[in-house]
Amino acid sequence: MPAPVTPAALALTLGEPAGIGPDVTLMAWQARHTAGLPAFFAVGDPDLLAVRARALGLDIPLRAVAPGEAAAVFADALPVVRAGPRATASPGTPDATSAAAVVESLDAAVALVLSGAAAGLVTAPLHKAVVYGAGFPFPGHTEYLAARCTPPGGAAPRPVMMIWSELLAVVPATIHVPLADVPRLVTVDLLVETGRIVAHDMTARFGLARPRLAFAGLNPHAGESGTLGREDEDVVRPAVAALRALGIAASGPFPADTLFHAEARAGYDVVIGMYHDQVLIPAKTLAFHDGVNVTLGLPLVRTSPDHGTAFDIAGTGRANPSSLMAALRLARRLADVDAGSTRRSA
Repeated sequence: MPAPVTPAALALTLGEPAGIGPDVTLMAWQARHTAGLPAFFAVGDPDLLAVRARALGLDIPLRAVAPGEAAAVFADALPVVRAGPRATASPGTPDATSAAAVVESLDAAVALVLSGAAAGLVTAPLHKAVVYGAGFPFPGHTEYLAARCTPPGGAAPRPVMMIWSELLAVVPATIHVPLADVPRLVTVDLLVETGRIVAHDMTARFGLARPRLAFAGLNPHAGESGTLGREDEDVVRPAVAALRALGIAASGPFPADTLFHAEARAGYDVVIGMYHDQVLIPAKTLAFHDGVNVTLGLPLVRTSPDHGTAFDIAGTGRANPSSLMAALRLARRLADVDAGSTRRSA
């Protein structure tokens, strides 16, 4: 009888070296048993982790590995796949030396996931000003991943950002754009495409047979039948109707101010909002330490903690690794679904 195959471990990028990415990586591995964490390996500079561990007073063994060795050593040491140059920025003080370390380790981690050497990708936060200064041409991780996942001569996938927790899952239809631009950018086509991607991945990866999508209105009170703005009647409502015609359980538009209390949350699986803060404020209020940023619409699993670089507490031991640990657990769950689908279709 053949020996069981050990599943590939998750690839974890350290993000901005001057931020809390290295801190929470070390803390997560330290809590691996009590937190029930899946096997993962860090991708980046092992010296950065060693220096940060000493600064935090953590006695954590590090082991340089090839990706395929990570799962076997995870119980006894934090596996590290070296990638990129030395990361020399001090905690709380980002500088230009971080850029190459961030970008090259991210490139390496994505390549490992796309090749199957890693089960999924978990990314610690990056500091955009640093990588922009080095010529990084993407607004953030999401757009970068869409470019990396585009087949030669093929169409780029449309990534969708979802903030997920056990309490609430939300998707902003527009993300990092000025609020003044939102009414122009929110179109029927955008909302229908977003709804289709969300419904597909909530079924294929989260296992919901018929996910319920609730759309928040753009205007106060969802426009009051057009008296507080026409966007909800002319854009959101037709998009919901189009999705329902496709067999998707979409509803709305609903007034956003009454959409997030406990009784309302029982009536849907995910909220699609019109702009970033409309849905991220309630999501982070309800699950600030446990929320996960998960990218839908890509051919790989990618999650991230739902927080930033937190320069003010980097290297102090005050960082909370809960969101990273939730991101690791969710990535493993989604990767296992993907692996099962591959086996069934083979």
